[in-house]
Formats: sequence, C-alpha cells, structure tokens
Amino acid sequence: MSAIWFGEQPPERKPRLSRERITEAAVAVLDADGPEGLSMRRLAARLDAGVMSLYAYVSGKEDVLDLAVDAAVARIATDGLDGLSWREAVRHYLSRSRTVMLRHPWLPALMATRPLLGPHALARSELVYALLHRAGLDGPRLTVAVGALTAYAQGFTAAENMWRGRVGRAGPGGEAELRRAAQEYLAVRHEAYPTLAAHADLGNDDFDSSFRLGLDTILDGIAAQLPGPPSR
Repeated sequence: MSAIWFGEQPPERKPRLSRERITEAAVAVLDADGPEGLSMRRLAARLDAGVMSLYAYVSGKEDVLDLAVDAAVARIATDGLDGLSWREAVRHYLSRSRTVMLRHPWLPALMATRPLLGPHALARSELVYALLHRAGLDGPRLTVAVGALTAYAQGFTAAENMWRGRVGRAGPGGEAELRRAAQEYLAVRHEAYPTLAAHADLGNDDFDSSFRLGLDTILDGIAAQLPGPPSR
C-alpha cells in the first residue's frame, strides 16, 4: 500500500510537470499496455522528463497506480441517481462502473487488489453505502452487500475484458467460432460434465443482458434482507 493519499501534494515545480500530468500519462500507458507496461522510465519518457524528476511528486510506481485508479474511477458518473429507488440507483451506478472498466481493462484487477482511498473512490463508496443504508441495511449486512456488488461488477467485467481480448486473438471466425468450438468441446465430454454440457450457454455473447441478470440476482438477495416486504 502506498502512502500517496496521506501526504500533502507537493508544489508544482515545473509548468510541464505535476501530479495531474503524471496521472494522465499513467492512465494512457495503462490503457495501451496494462500494468506490466508501466514503469517510471516509461512514464518519464512519455512526459519528456527525467525519471528522477517524477520522484518530487510520487514515491514510486505504487503511488502512480493509486493515482491512475482514482482518476479512472472519477469517470464513473454519479449524476441522475436522485429520486430513483435504491435498487434502480445501484443498478445504474454499477452499469456505469462496468462501462468505465471496459474502457480501461486494467482497472478491475487493480481495484480489487489495492486499498481504494483516493477521494473519487471514497466518494463512490460512500454513495453505494448510503444507498443501501437508506434501504435498511446496516452493520455487517451492509458491508457484505456492498462487497458482493463490488466483487460482482469487478469480476464480471474482468472476465468480459479477458474474453474479448482472447477473442481478438482467436483468428479466422472470431468470437462466434471460438464459442462454437467451446460448446462442442463440452458436448463431446457430456458424460464427464453433464450439467455444464446441458446448461453452460457458451454461445451467449450478450454480455449486457448477462450482466443485468446477474446483478438482479444479487439485488434480489439484498432485497430479501431488508425489513418489510421484498421489493423489486
């Protein structure tokens, strides 16, 4: 865990270098090459700066990753949720989260493996906690419900990003051919995997509908924990 959020931001020393510019460049590198492609040397080259000059603003790569994650999370829109039911507001917010994580494929894994203590991440956590708290959850049930929703959105989108990336390298036939081959692979092994062969719908390429269905399943479970009659 880096300490980027616990100190004061250093004053801008050069007009062309700042934490904001470092963060913007880091997001661009991550979008192009993922976390493995990000290094302080690569970042400095993109900014046309010396490597050591970056250390006036960050202590190292971990700081840069924290800044980049928070900057990407800031792109999850939170407007237009007032007046919606808790369920509709959560559904809209997580759908927007998925959109941002699809735009930045490196984001789900980094969000899941580091403390999210940046101001934008904390503001969005506060939003989801507040929605479910107003719905009637508190204590451990509230924490577990937020965790379940967060893990679902991050995990689904990470798998979707991986699938889409693999499909992009699938060669002739693309996604349809890969899905057909996977379904046939299970079919000829139905004795070993009877339930998968019968019910794993590998031909379904509608990620949007699948995401909504999975989200509604979790929301149904949360609604069952609320005081009063279940709500849809």
